[in-house]
This record gives sequence, structure tokens and C-alpha cells, in this order.
Amino acid sequence: MPVEVVMPQMGESIFEGTITKWLKKPGEKVERDEPLFEISTDKVDAEIPAPAAGVLKEIKVGEGQTVPIQTVVAVIDADGAAAATPALAAAPAKAEAPKPAATALAPATTTPAVAPSPAAAPAAAATGAPAAPRRDGHRVHSSPLVRRLAREHNIDLSTLRGTGVGGRISKKDILAAIQTGGPRPPAAAPGAAPGVPGALAHVVLENAVPRERIYFGRYEVQPMSVMRQRIAEHMVVSKRVSPHVYSLDEADMTRIVELRERTKGEFEKRYEVKLTFMPFFVRTCIEGLRAFPTVNASADGTNVVLHHEINIGIAVALDWGLIVPVLKNAEEKNFLGLQRAINDLAERARTKKLKPEEVQEGTFSITNPGVFGGLTGLPVINQPNVAILGIGGIQKRPVVINDAIAIRSMVYLTLSYDHRVVDGAVAHQFMGKVKSALENWAEGVL
Repeated sequence: MPVEVVMPQMGESIFEGTITKWLKKPGEKVERDEPLFEISTDKVDAEIPAPAAGVLKEIKVGEGQTVPIQTVVAVIDADGAAAATPALAAAPAKAEAPKPAATALAPATTTPAVAPSPAAAPAAAATGAPAAPRRDGHRVHSSPLVRRLAREHNIDLSTLRGTGVGGRISKKDILAAIQTGGPRPPAAAPGAAPGVPGALAHVVLENAVPRERIYFGRYEVQPMSVMRQRIAEHMVVSKRVSPHVYSLDEADMTRIVELRERTKGEFEKRYEVKLTFMPFFVRTCIEGLRAFPTVNASADGTNVVLHHEINIGIAVALDWGLIVPVLKNAEEKNFLGLQRAINDLAERARTKKLKPEEVQEGTFSITNPGVFGGLTGLPVINQPNVAILGIGGIQKRPVVINDAIAIRSMVYLTLSYDHRVVDGAVAHQFMGKVKSALENWAEGVL
């Protein structure tokens, strides 16, 4: 009995996904709920389990291809009676790697959701995709990302033909419109730095650096992964949208270091959870955000959105990129609850088990380059937040205390903030609150 495997909808605002890796080959046996393939969306990378046990009979969508949700991507023979033959079940040939010059400046054509060709929308219509977006009154079906790109490029969504499910205007459609001459914003003033708002980072690279200055001597070209392309896009947008300002301070972590050293063994034995420094920083940031709510905000045009929940995104470095899972309602959790939630999110980020909603709705972010030996850093704001805290390495240094030199465990803290919303005075007061809470930590952890 054949069972169709479809591209799942990984969240209400997600309408397409890119297959990044097949974990099984045609003809191989699969168990129900065993990881079958990996996907990447605008929100999260994830492993997708098999819907039934049997034999993988056919792969219909190859690695690197982007398709709408509910598209059949494979077929499983649930009876397992007839293993697929190579002639019938061979996976679609993976697109030939582009030539070196093209690779660095334009993604492969197998990832249309990232960089569609100018003819993408007409071609989709010609192959039977919905010819026009479905509307309720004057509302056009599209995602928040699509609407943002349309605003930034002065494009009227009602004039576009949607190729997504139900006529929905997808990211592919809006990028195609931008590339093929949709209405443009006024030209930048002479001398302005070249940039393409909301577009991919490779476009900025193409505008800024002549090709002959990129390809020379001995080199190797590696196409960006889907996640790397998403990171590039989001970082370019953040630097363009938010006027970044930075405040630097240092905190004496000696009390916390000694507390952790005394209690980490008992903590892990009692709760079966490793005790790290992160919940100390999260707890103190909560105090700072409560005292200075404009740091826990977002900007929407001329409006400042003050969030009542404190949802802290914590950057997790992966072998293949970076992701920021969100610790929701952090202000409601005790110390143990924070540590459990932090460990859980980090583990599931590394094993591709996060859900799309777990990387959304953050109100403030923390990144910790110090664990990799970094002394400090100037992180890029994670949109739509207005601030992110960077934590350096905790190191013993000589400091002056009461006119005497002492050896203390110190850490540099960097706050990157959006000057549209947060002023320097507020930023330094926030940092002072965090510093004071760290240096005067009095809460027990057992």
C-alpha cells in the first residue's frame, strides 16, 4: 500500500520548505516516526519523520529543491513487499553545481524560494499554479516577511500573481517582482553605500565588490546552505534597518563562579541537569528588562511596541550555522526552570527538533561568544528586537578594589541596541542593573 510523504506545514506562517538532505535512499526500509529527510524553512531547520513503516519506494523532490506545503515529496511502500528498483525509484538528479563565478553571486536554480529567476512567477502560472491571489475584501494572502519586503520596495501586493498554495503570494513571488522591475523606492543619494533592503546578502556583495576581485589565484567555491543564506539575509536587513549603537561594561563574576563551583555537582546529582552560567545571565537580564522596558521592545514604523512578556532568545551555535530559540515567559520561571528550558532548547536546536514557534516572538536576545574563547564582541540585533546582549569569556584579571589589587573573575558585556528606540542613557542604566545583579547575586540554586 503506497503512502505519500508530503512537505509538512511547520507553523501557520510557513507555506513552503526546502529539502536539504534525504536520510534514506530509495529501496531502504524505514520505520514509522524514523527521521526521513531534513528541511529548512524561513523559521527553522527540522528533521521530518516517516509517516509509516515500509520501504522508501520513490523520492519525488531532490535535495536543494523548494516546494509548497502538502507537495508529495516521496512515496513509501507501507507493505514493503516490493523494494523500489533503481530504474523506478532513483531520486531526481541533484542539480549540477553552478560554475564558480555564478555560485558566489547567485544561488543555484534549485532554490527558487531564495533567489527566483525573473520568469519564476509566469512559469509557475503556466504549469498550473493558481493564477491570482485569493482575497478577502482587500486582504491579500501573504506572510509577514512578504508584506515587509513589499513595503520596503513600494510594491502593491494586489498587482502580483501568487504561485503559492491557494494563490498565496510567496517569498519567491515578491523577490521575482523586485528583480523584474516592480515599483522601486527613490534612488539612494550620491555616495550612499550600495545595498538592497530586504534582499539577500549576495546582492550586496555583487554591488560592492567587482567579480575580478573575488575570483583569483587558487580557490574553492562552496555554495551557501539554505540556513547560511537565511542568516545572511537577516543580518543584512538588521544592519540596514536598525542604527546600531554599542555599550560596553564589565562585571565581577567571582561570587557566581564560586557559587557554581560549590554547587554544580550537587545540582546535577539532584536535578539531573548540568549547571551552566547562562541562567545567571538570563535571570539578571530579566531584572534589567523589568526596570527598563524600552529594551524589551520592537519598532514598527513610528510606533514602539512594548512587550509585557519577557521572551529571551538565546543564540545556539551549530556545526552548520546559528539559530536563536526563544525562552518564552522567562520572567515566570525559577532558576531551575530556566536551566532546564535553556538546556532543552539548546539540545533540540542541535538535533533539529525545534518547532517553528520556538524561534519566534522573542523580545530580547543573548549571545555568548565567550564559550568559544572570545573576550568580547559586537553582535548584530536579532530583528524585531531592539537589543542583544553579548557575553564575553569569564577570565581572571587583576582589578582594583578599595585601592588594592585583587584577582577576580571578570566578564565583558556588550549591549547592541537600536538607537531609534533605545538611547545611550537607558542602555547604560540597563547594563548597570545587570552588572549590579551579577555582582550581588544572592539567590540560591539548590
